[in-house]
Amino acid sequence: MNDFHWTKLFNPEFYITMEVGGIPIGIYMVLFIVFAETGLFAGFFLPGDSLLFLSGIYSRELVETFFMIPSDLSNVTILALLIASAATLGNIFGYWFGAKSGQFLYNKEDSFFFKKKYLYESQAFFEKHGGKAIIFARFLPIVRTFVPIIAGIVHMEKGKFMFYNVLSSLLWSFTLVFAGHYLYGFFNEEFGIDLKKHIETIILILIAVTSFPLIMKAIKSRKKNTN
Repeated sequence: MNDFHWTKLFNPEFYITMEVGGIPIGIYMVLFIVFAETGLFAGFFLPGDSLLFLSGIYSRELVETFFMIPSDLSNVTILALLIASAATLGNIFGYWFGAKSGQFLYNKEDSFFFKKKYLYESQAFFEKHGGKAIIFARFLPIVRTFVPIIAGIVHMEKGKFMFYNVLSSLLWSFTLVFAGHYLYGFFNEEFGIDLKKHIETIILILIAVTSFPLIMKAIKSRKKNTN
C-alpha cells in the first residue's frame, strides 16, 4: 500500500484486486460497493457500471474466494447472482430509508455525499417513468442512488417495488458482468487483445457511455430554461 494514491479510489480494478495480508477480498469489496451505491448514498464517487464490467473480466478470481468451480459459465453466473443480491438489498435499504426519512432528506443541507438537486431530478425521473424508473435507474449513475429512496418517500406499494427491484438488479448485473466476461474472451481469442492491459481505456469508455444520457438531459434542460 506504499504506492497508494487517493485517485485509486475511482479505479474499480483497485477494489477487485484488493488484498489484506495476502488474502484476496475483492469479492467482498465488489458486493459492498454495489450495496453502498443505493444503500449508503455512495453513488457519487464509487464505481458502478465499470465495476461490474471489470468483475466479469475477473470473475474466476473473484468467485474462487468462495468456490473452486471449473465451469466458466457457472463462475460468471454465480458472480452475477451475488452482485444482483447485493444490488437488491441496497435498493431495499434505500426504500426503507426513504420511507422513514423522506422529509429529513428534503431539508438536509448539501454535502460531499449528498446533493439535493439529484434528489429532485430523481423524483422527476420517477414521476415520469413510474415503476419502470427503478429498472431504467439501474443503468444511470447517481439516479440509481436516489430512485429507490424516492420510491420509499412516496410509499410505493412494496410488492410492486420488490418486483421491479429484483428484475432491475438481475438485468443490470447479468448484462454488465456477462458483457465483461465474454467480451474479454472474445477479444483475447479473436484479436489477441488482453483487456486487462487496457483497463483505463475501458473505464473511460464506460464512463462516457453511462454518462451520455445524463449529459443529454442536462443540455435539454438548459435549452428549455433558455427558451
